Amino acid sequence: MTTTLILGDWLVTSASRSPRAEHGVCVIDGDVVATGTHGELRASYPDAPVVNAAGHVVMPGFVNAHTHLYGVLAHGIPAAAKPPTDFWSFLADYWWPLVEDALDSDMVVAATDWGCAEMLRSGVTSFYDILEAPNALPGALLAQKEVVERHKLRGLLSFEATERAGPDVARLGLAENLALIDACAPDPQGLVAGLMCWHTTFTCSPSFIVDAHGMAQDRGVRSHAHVNEGVHEGDWCNEHRGMRTLELYDSLGVAGPDMIASQCVQLSPRELELIRECEVNVTHMPLANCEVGGGIAPIPELINAGVTVGLGSDGYVNDFFEVMRGAFLLHKARLQDPTAMSAEQVLHAATAGGARALGLDRIGILEPGFAADLQVVNLNFPTPVTAHNLVEQVVLWRNYTHVRDVMVDGLWRVRNHEVLGVDLDQLGARCRAQATRLWQVGR
Repeated sequence: MTTTLILGDWLVTSASRSPRAEHGVCVIDGDVVATGTHGELRASYPDAPVVNAAGHVVMPGFVNAHTHLYGVLAHGIPAAAKPPTDFWSFLADYWWPLVEDALDSDMVVAATDWGCAEMLRSGVTSFYDILEAPNALPGALLAQKEVVERHKLRGLLSFEATERAGPDVARLGLAENLALIDACAPDPQGLVAGLMCWHTTFTCSPSFIVDAHGMAQDRGVRSHAHVNEGVHEGDWCNEHRGMRTLELYDSLGVAGPDMIASQCVQLSPRELELIRECEVNVTHMPLANCEVGGGIAPIPELINAGVTVGLGSDGYVNDFFEVMRGAFLLHKARLQDPTAMSAEQVLHAATAGGARALGLDRIGILEPGFAADLQVVNLNFPTPVTAHNLVEQVVLWRNYTHVRDVMVDGLWRVRNHEVLGVDLDQLGARCRAQATRLWQVGR
């Protein structure tokens, strides 16, 4: 049994509780077993080794509730011959032909390897990845699983099944998800697990969606779909199905607490109400939504309605502090309200909210009984740190360079800014080589 005391200047156990000065945590094996003042913890565990986090805050690790790890390979990719002018052309003329359809297993593995290291040094301890790479089937998710397990990250993986490339590839996508789910089932305490995923209502027929959802229910896992990332899907669904996206999902019996709806940028009033009524989980990608011109999701409205909301990078800007900053600022501008989307709401979405949206138990909070997934973040601000301003200071003025240490399931994965057991130069070189291949294949 391994016991460790981590004693910082401040402790944030959750976004809903006030930061506590001169407090720390006691970790035994993979769990938080106690929190308290430095004196209390030293007295209770006099023989435990102490990690001195003076000048730092000990806080929950981030939950990146929606990412596409392969997306790093498209950073800086040469522009399409016909640059996208809207969300549909972004998919049809750029993302599908030049990125997703050009991916193979070697590219996916290299991007996953880099992405895991990048997330760790940014304080991310849990994540959900969505892969769409028809030419990497079958076996791509199992290859990713090996990489994630090597990094000792907590990861949910899925393949974004879609009928856009025909029925054979569509069924292979579903089978890929089932293969991973079944491979992880014998070890329910493992760090890697699978979800069911399909793309959208405009690339998947109602019967395909119902089949996929049923497979997820049979195995007791959640389902994920992109929902109304721009105006295209809601309008398309209304024209071709006679109702908007969430209305269709409700009519199919798919909308519910076991569904994760990502993006949710362009919602009608009725769709927003359906998300609340059906207890659908939402994941929010503020920066990526801007990049594709999709709009700004009504996240404060969803939070005020009691909807569970997580935060994700979408594989775009992967420093999770930058993602939080985007969520903190964008909604204030959209609503012209400086009180919208408080720092505490943002931190909640980045930790416990994301864990809850993904169905991860005992994650996102540093209290006894929760997993020891945490980060140690530098607090060397030019102004005093107090209980009332600590969270906002972290959200506004920290980035990945300020993360000193990261622990996942009781094991240190980052110490003194170094991702343990990882050669970042080597991972970067391999990622660049695979990106070069991708850019050539997609032309």
